[in-house]
Amino acid sequence: MDRGTTEGTLLIELGGRPIEYRFARRRRRTLGITIDANGLRVAAPLRASWREVERFMHDKEGWILRKLDEWAATPRGHVLRGETGEVVPVFGVPRVIEVRKGRRRVEDVDGRLLISSRGRTLDVLIAWLKTQTLARLRPRAAHYSALLALPAPTVGISNARTQWGVCTDRGAIRLSWRLAHIDPVLGDYVVAHEVAHLVELNHSRRYWSLLERLYPGWREARERLELSARTLPILRGKR
Repeated sequence: MDRGTTEGTLLIELGGRPIEYRFARRRRRTLGITIDANGLRVAAPLRASWREVERFMHDKEGWILRKLDEWAATPRGHVLRGETGEVVPVFGVPRVIEVRKGRRRVEDVDGRLLISSRGRTLDVLIAWLKTQTLARLRPRAAHYSALLALPAPTVGISNARTQWGVCTDRGAIRLSWRLAHIDPVLGDYVVAHEVAHLVELNHSRRYWSLLERLYPGWREARERLELSARTLPILRGKR
């Protein structure tokens, strides 16, 4: 590819390995690197030279290779069918599913999820996970809002697969029920992230400063959350 390009897929050798990455020029002041399930992406200011870009990537070589290896080693989530013997994480702790016939209910007992249903087991499980998410994280939204001297926001549940949370321009917060799968510490980060948007509905420097005040470990939590997302089981309930 012509290196005069503003966007595209390129190759660079790091640590003796050919590394593919997506490159884009943006109206920004600094070079930036993102590594996630989609691989390596590099964003550069419009006038940054290729020498600057490649020097920056070589300076970050150890970190880039380590993160790419972490993502490559992270297992992907499996599809759950709602059958006895399957394992589902609940707030980071594995639970073994045990399906029974009966009135719709879920009981968390001794490392097992006892799911009673006369219909689709997954629909019952998802409904239960939604209530667990709300019960665990709604108080955390009130906690972080109080730190900013704000009233507790309205908190609802969403079915989003790729977005953990969202704060609307009306001051309401919606959280993905899939947060019921992950470590509560990470769910706490998502809540703090959205509460900060109650004040700054953007990702400006002021916003990140506000998040730092609410959740000082947000950088590490964000990385852990990105890795966790790839491992989550896939549950498909009714539409």
